[in-house]
Amino acid sequence: MPQIKTLKNENLIKQERDDFCLTVIGKIIVKNMLPFLETSRIVEENKDFWTSRNFDAIPAHLFSRIRDLGHYFLIEPDINHMFELPREFVDNIPKSKTITTFVSYLHPEFISLYLKASESGADISLFLSEPALEKIRKEYLKQFNELIEMENTTIFLCKEKPKIPMITVTDWFCYICLFNDEERYDHRDIISFDDSSLKWCHDLFDYYRNNSKKLYQIKEVE
Repeated sequence: MPQIKTLKNENLIKQERDDFCLTVIGKIIVKNMLPFLETSRIVEENKDFWTSRNFDAIPAHLFSRIRDLGHYFLIEPDINHMFELPREFVDNIPKSKTITTFVSYLHPEFISLYLKASESGADISLFLSEPALEKIRKEYLKQFNELIEMENTTIFLCKEKPKIPMITVTDWFCYICLFNDEERYDHRDIISFDDSSLKWCHDLFDYYRNNSKKLYQIKEVE
């Protein structure tokens, strides 16, 4: 077959008696081909979404592993519920035993949702941007301090300013909101339940944790 001859000429396969097997170079190429194909699949499934995202909040070593998001679902905005927390997010938070979230955009229903989850026994780690913290001080201080006083809740303030509206990972699912390339949140999000996607998000939070400080109390604006 001409294809086999081509592979032999390129030193990608070799013949051992009646069988063909990969050469060392062939094995290297195949090993790197699979991640490439998975990354291509991720992008091609929703090319318009991925090519219009801002990835400044994702460090290079994790951006190169974007394939780990696995078999994700793209959540398109419903114009009739544009300003509500996404149903896919709200429905899955109560099913989670551990919840880790970074948020720079604070929805009015967000704190009550997490307070209920904490009261139900979920372990919560919440990372805040400086603007989100200021909004809490001005509008949600009493309710938020109820959350921060829960023994199973830990609050962090990110020292840097990740350009991302929200990202959440639990023991059950991950939910990722990214700004578009105009640095606007267009309510197009992704959700994944794959183990590899949960690991990817946990690794991202390890990065954020190294650039954050723990908060023990939030004081009222003077």
